[in-house]
Parts: sequence; structure tokens; C-alpha cells
Amino acid sequence: MEHIVDNVIEHLSTTHRHLARILDAERHVAVRMGEVVSALPDHDPAFEGVPGLIENAQLITKSVVGYLNSLAELEETLADQLSHVMKELDGASDE
Repeated sequence: MEHIVDNVIEHLSTTHRHLARILDAERHVAVRMGEVVSALPDHDPAFEGVPGLIENAQLITKSVVGYLNSLAELEETLADQLSHVMKELDGASDE
């Protein structure tokens, strides 16, 4: 039984590493988009007027919100999986 738990923990670890790499890539995209916004001129931007500027700002905001939601989902997944592992380990130590 302990071997099975070890295998599950190993697979979870691999999955978490892959999720972390994906989130890191999303973070870089959000950071670069923020840098682009910071580099925009404050006066007379050429974004087809105010509606274009608002649309671009909304896209950037959606990207940042999406990244934060991904972090929250990762945290939930990690907590859920860790609780299952801890229950298994606790049950194995009782035996």
C-alpha cells in the first residue's frame, strides 16, 4: 500500500511542476502586457479613440484576472490533493 501512495505522490509532484510551469508562463505574459501598458503615452494615444483604449485595457485586465484565477485553482488543487495524501499517510501509520 505504501508503494502505491509513493507512486501517487510522485505523479502529483510531476503534475504540480507542470502546473507551476504553465502558471509561470501566464505570469510572464501578464507582466509583459503590464509593461506595454506602462509604456503607453499618457496624452493622445492612437487607439482609435477612447473606446479602443477601453477595449485594450479590458483585455489586459481579463488576462490578469485569468492568471489570478489560475493561481487560486492551483492552490485549491494542491490543498485537496495534499489532504488526500495526508489521510493516506495517517491511515498507513495507524496500521
